[in-house]
Amino acid sequence: MAETDPPAPPSAPRAWRTLDARPSADTLVKPGELVDVVEVTPLTLADRRIYNLLLENAWDSIDKPVTHTIPKALLRGSHNANDRIGASIERLMSAIVRVSVVWDGEPAVERVQLLGGNVETLRRDGMLEYEIPARLRRIIANSAVFARLQREVMFALTSKYALTLYEMVQKRGNLRWRSSEKFDLEGLRAVLGVPKGKLTTWSNLKLRAIDPAVAEVNALSDYVVEIAPIKSGRRVTHVELRWWKKDGAGQGAAARELQGSKVGRAARVAGTAEEPAAPLRPRPATMDRVGAPLRTETYETARLRHPGYDIYFVESEWRSWSRGKDEPQDPDRAFLAFFRTYAERHPI
Repeated sequence: MAETDPPAPPSAPRAWRTLDARPSADTLVKPGELVDVVEVTPLTLADRRIYNLLLENAWDSIDKPVTHTIPKALLRGSHNANDRIGASIERLMSAIVRVSVVWDGEPAVERVQLLGGNVETLRRDGMLEYEIPARLRRIIANSAVFARLQREVMFALTSKYALTLYEMVQKRGNLRWRSSEKFDLEGLRAVLGVPKGKLTTWSNLKLRAIDPAVAEVNALSDYVVEIAPIKSGRRVTHVELRWWKKDGAGQGAAARELQGSKVGRAARVAGTAEEPAAPLRPRPATMDRVGAPLRTETYETARLRHPGYDIYFVESEWRSWSRGKDEPQDPDRAFLAFFRTYAERHPI
């Protein structure tokens, strides 16, 4: 009898990587290792926004030793001149951050530059060509945790502390068995990017950085956030960051605030507005349907049925596919059915 080779053992499922996550029209992806970084060189709100856009633009080949090109107009935001872009690029080039990594199976700290060499054409409608440093490319290639950031929220937040807090929560929001995390006070100050010698007391840090950031994130994102002080004796030495997903009404209120006028937003966020929010801009009728939030249980069901998939990216794909189609009687069931077909066509 002829001898045959034994059957090959079933291959283990490929480990999920951050690079498997895809940006969408409304969201971008940021590796988790670049969220909880400690800035040795403090950055501004504009610097952080621009860096997120540079990461998104390079995403398809961000782990490869290539140069990337982006129109400067995409980095300007609402500002009309390019001078701020150059200043931000130079700060990002000189910025050194400390990243928590695992090295040879042991926790370690890796110090890296955020941005490599670049060329900026001087024309107002010119381009920026840039590189991602090699050591940072390796960190991104090995990343398995990420934050999915809503573009509209990123541009609506008005302080670097609010944007950093938003990124921290977006990174942690998908954790199924965890809804809080402790930080020592100096660790939180470092992650938020508070400059040395600034906001040195808990009362000042809370008043000037934490409270406004929490208020903005609560008003504009899909999560409710709290930062509670923890005392050792009479001093605040630690804080507990807590987060939970908003219900449908809460998500709807955040969406309305994002779509409404910016006039009076600061007072509404702070809870001092005397008048109701300005009316929404007109929206297509189909957006009323596809823009409706899903139930929390629907996300949990999708996570159980399809482990390893980026649920919010698939949701974005479903909403794009749904536009212009007949209204589903049960959006949650329609989304789960779409997810099943998507998983069959895009196996991990």
